[in-house]
Amino acid sequence: MKIFVFALAACLTIGAAKAQLTPFELSKDKNYTATYPEVIGYYNKLAKTNPQMKLINYGMTDIGKPLTLVVLSHDRVFDPGLIKKQNKRVLLINNGIHPGEPEGVDASMMFARDLLKKNALPKNVVICIVTLYNIDGSMNRGLSRINQNGPSAYGFRGNSRNLDLNRDFIKADSRNTLALETIINTWRPEIFLDNHTSDGADYQYVMTLIETQKDKQNPILAEYTSKILSPELYKRMKKSGFEMTPYVESEDESPDGGIISFLETPRFATGYTSQHNIISYITETHMLKEFSKRVYATYDFMQALVDINERDAKLIGEVKAKADEQVKQQKTFALNWDVDTKNYDTLTFKGYTADYKPSEVSELPRLYYDRNKPYTKTIKYFDNYIATATADKPVAYIIPQAWGKIIDLYKLNKVAMRQLAHDTTLYLQMYYIADYKTGQRPYEGHYLHSSVKLTPTSMKIKFHAGDYVVYTNQSLNRFIVETLEPQGVDSYFAWNFFDSVLASKEGYSPYVFEDVAAELLKKDPGLRKRLDNEKLKDLALAKSASAQLNFVYHNSPYFEKTYLRYPVGRLLVNIKLDLK
Repeated sequence: MKIFVFALAACLTIGAAKAQLTPFELSKDKNYTATYPEVIGYYNKLAKTNPQMKLINYGMTDIGKPLTLVVLSHDRVFDPGLIKKQNKRVLLINNGIHPGEPEGVDASMMFARDLLKKNALPKNVVICIVTLYNIDGSMNRGLSRINQNGPSAYGFRGNSRNLDLNRDFIKADSRNTLALETIINTWRPEIFLDNHTSDGADYQYVMTLIETQKDKQNPILAEYTSKILSPELYKRMKKSGFEMTPYVESEDESPDGGIISFLETPRFATGYTSQHNIISYITETHMLKEFSKRVYATYDFMQALVDINERDAKLIGEVKAKADEQVKQQKTFALNWDVDTKNYDTLTFKGYTADYKPSEVSELPRLYYDRNKPYTKTIKYFDNYIATATADKPVAYIIPQAWGKIIDLYKLNKVAMRQLAHDTTLYLQMYYIADYKTGQRPYEGHYLHSSVKLTPTSMKIKFHAGDYVVYTNQSLNRFIVETLEPQGVDSYFAWNFFDSVLASKEGYSPYVFEDVAAELLKKDPGLRKRLDNEKLKDLALAKSASAQLNFVYHNSPYFEKTYLRYPVGRLLVNIKLDLK
């Protein structure tokens, strides 16, 4: 009887242990990533027996499923406001933004379990984990990344609207993005991690890393990350057996000629979080390494990040507060950047020899990497960027309430705004769009504008009661300026939020306007002189009756003043406004 009881107890213990194993761990060859139902089911079971863990649903994704956040709190406090009052740090980990890159999904399940099982939750850091962000793509399961070594099946890159969610952050077209931005602005993490899988060249590393580009990052945060946090991460990952290198992106086919520091503009998750002065990282495990190694490397990176976050909790809080204060006072903001090819650093790189051989498809030379010829050598690292466009912040921006999506996104991002109490005429600076280029093909559902040229014009504009005033004395100044200055690489203008101002709404019948135009020229000799001068400079204008008539119309009182006028005003002087 005693033997039977003992055997039964042993079986129950083994059963309980197996019940805590993830689908990845239970798979025979560790080449399996959990499905969305398996992920949610696993976390639900884990939460039932662990009071230090809570699942919170946010919003609804495009496929009709809520976005689930796992919160791990040593003190069992799950109120983000109270956590901030307790001066604890918040680390936010995002998984499955590209479901074909699922290492973070499986690694996070094991990581959460082990922290709870070992009673190893940090005391000064609350860990938030987005279980599986692109639920839509995850449910579209199959094989779509032909250049990847496992897992055996995985989700699709696009969501149910065929959007790449890692290009959606500043425009927020998807409900997935709205839900994640709600999480970010509710929990206000000091550090953000987005787990990915790489593409491109072959090399010896399992793990590569993207950190917020130092010349684009707030200088106070860049000082801490580049001198303390990032070097410590590289050191700990090497010790764990998964030595890292910066993310491998090069202009040549192979990295031998050097690699370029990745520039994540605000369309990307970490570009967006950087606008909020959040220290941000992207792990990129190597696509050709075994899936199990990629999962365990991601696990080890998260462990290192949590440990350093706990060690430096007080310091991280201090640099974040200093960065926020500095941004409040900052006057000039960069809006676009280019890599500095003349000034570069070097790094030791462990790669494989790149060579060419005849293609069995085309019989022409094709690139391949010879894994029988590994190398370790010094290569160039282009990690310096130069700002190519800047803007000085105004005292405030005035946003007409008609532009509702912008107002909604500003509210979502906790931008402080006030509303005009009465109709008010203000003398301020407005932009006219002088020129711009537009892509010939859609990109993530938009025809992006670039190379924007502006004509700043001081004028009186009537605004209405309820229009929004955004003062630039906020820690979110960078987000505000980068979205509202049209020449910004990921501004709201670039993403077509204001396209309706690019088309005129009125016109004229030429045979009617001919007589009006003639009268205008008689009454305004200056207009006649400007027309004659333009004809001397422009032969096509001189030969075209319609072009000359159009010139007069565009310079007449009848021409609409709102055509090509950017509707957001820049208040350059601090005047008293009657605000709600």
